Amino acid sequence: MPRRATATPAPLSPSAPCPCGLPAAYGECCGLFHAGRDAAPTAERLMRSRYSAFVAQDAAYLLRTWARSTRPPSVDFTEGLRWTGLDVLATEDGTAFHRTGTVDFRARFRLHGRAGEQRENSAFVREDGLWVYVAGAAGR
Repeated sequence: MPRRATATPAPLSPSAPCPCGLPAAYGECCGLFHAGRDAAPTAERLMRSRYSAFVAQDAAYLLRTWARSTRPPSVDFTEGLRWTGLDVLATEDGTAFHRTGTVDFRARFRLHGRAGEQRENSAFVREDGLWVYVAGAAGR
């Protein structure tokens, strides 16, 4: 059973590479969304920013970007889990012209020194004009 993390990792530096894998620095990429200075313009960018929030253990951002209908009361982080990379495999819809979208991705991690990956096809919708995460299913 996952245990709640006992310590929050150090905040990501604004000048560090963004964990989401895009070529911008964290402060000009997902950091803008985490700080509330901008909103993710597409479902894919929201998924990338949520991955970065898992890296940073930013529960507040994860909850804020979760659909009201599926949002849990809290987010727990697995002790000893370190996210190490993200690959976006496919996207469907999820642009400014859509109300829904999906993103198929693979997230790599290390848990107590052992490598692993999570594959997921995430569903997103617009709520109050903003992209939010609805749910994920095992990747295709």
